[in-house]
Amino acid sequence: MENNQAVLPKQSEYHNYLQWIMVSFLVYLLICAVGMIGSGFKMASAGHASELFSFASNPFAGLVVGIIATALIQSSSTVSSIIVGLVAGGLPVELAVPMIMGANVGTSITNTIVSLGHVRAKEEFKRAFSAATVHDFFNLLSVMIFLPLEIAFGLLEKIGSWLSSLFYGSGDSSIKSFNFIKTATAPVVNTVKDVTHSFGDQLGGIALILIGIGLIFIAITMVGKLLKKLMVGKAKNIMHTAIGRGPLSGIASGTLVTIFVQSSSTTTSLMVPLAGSGAFKLKDIYPFTLGANIGTCVTAVLAATAVTGNAQAALQIAFIHLVYNILGVVLIYGLPLLRNIPVKCADALGGIAAENKLAALGYILGVFFVAPALCLGISSQL
Repeated sequence: MENNQAVLPKQSEYHNYLQWIMVSFLVYLLICAVGMIGSGFKMASAGHASELFSFASNPFAGLVVGIIATALIQSSSTVSSIIVGLVAGGLPVELAVPMIMGANVGTSITNTIVSLGHVRAKEEFKRAFSAATVHDFFNLLSVMIFLPLEIAFGLLEKIGSWLSSLFYGSGDSSIKSFNFIKTATAPVVNTVKDVTHSFGDQLGGIALILIGIGLIFIAITMVGKLLKKLMVGKAKNIMHTAIGRGPLSGIASGTLVTIFVQSSSTTTSLMVPLAGSGAFKLKDIYPFTLGANIGTCVTAVLAATAVTGNAQAALQIAFIHLVYNILGVVLIYGLPLLRNIPVKCADALGGIAAENKLAALGYILGVFFVAPALCLGISSQL
């Protein structure tokens, strides 16, 4: 009997090792996939990337594309990784910046949908819906502040360019001289590229893009499932320990948990039941959501280190995503004038949704689908 009990922990430990090996392989596959999208886009566009994306030359159209794509896919990590791959293939960075902002807004839909699970209990639903939508309001406020600054001054583009230049400088300091990740992924990317190239530049490029997107879906979905098994228990412990200890602790733990589970949607969705039950107040959960915004950028930064083509531009857009989220936290949460706007809006909306359940459904459809679609239609006429 004692021998059996001793064997079980060993089997469990061995199973965990296998799962971590699988996670490592899937991350490698994700990086390869981003490289494939970049190579495929470059092949298909033949240097005319800006013409292919002329529909998004209006920043508002780019923003809407990011919102709708992420709302449908329900993964900002997937969308941002695809955007990094497109930039590597020649999509201009200035067109990609609003898309990255839109991806931030679109990812908020997941935890908002999760809050609908509390719809039968009025007070519980009010707390849960408020906790879910505070993320929405923060991201919308961030767009309202930074999109005009980006249009007027190219603020994020300049910061991202400076940061990427630190890694792609001249001489021996360049990342090109020691980029082992790119070297490790090159055999897979080049093999698939050679196979698709037999269809010609355009068809082969499109096929390479589709394969890359498919692999990103598979990799991120499976990584998410594996990390939930491996890390969500630990993530919950970190969250319980950190929430309520102050805003800096909340932001730091939100960042850490999101890096662990590789999904801001998972991180923020974990908080909704805790808020609904009354275990934590909205003001305690709020900083944790901000950390989730920062932690979700790791995937794109990692993927950008291995792309082919416009490698520096790919790293630039990945850094822009990171800087955008950090500056949003510093500015909005750092200024008392702005800090409580998302909390007050979310609390008010939670009260309305608790009284009228259709208002909650109308909010989700309106913010994530109807309004973006209308904006896309209007902007296409400009």
